Amino acid sequence: MVNGRSVIGLFQGMRERPILTFNPGLDASGNEVEAATDVRQIHARLEYAGLEIKESVDPANAEGAAQITRADPDGGPILIGRFRESVRPLRASGRP
Repeated sequence: MVNGRSVIGLFQGMRERPILTFNPGLDASGNEVEAATDVRQIHARLEYAGLEIKESVDPANAEGAAQITRADPDGGPILIGRFRESVRPLRASGRP
């Protein structure tokens, strides 16, 4: 699904349940963008907000591909993943 510059992927049949995916670092056409919010930054913000993370990233591993998962209100998995080895992170806002 595309909304402006945002793309949400819905995949069925590849996993046990349908999964909602977000891929920071890719544009609407699947091309790499120069700067994006790193998955580790997103992970820290979600934890700071008190949201449960089902699959976490190791904060000590600051580079490379990473992914996190959490559940939607119905228990469906939400995957936020970066599959590129390098990305220039967006500047942090001063909070996790």
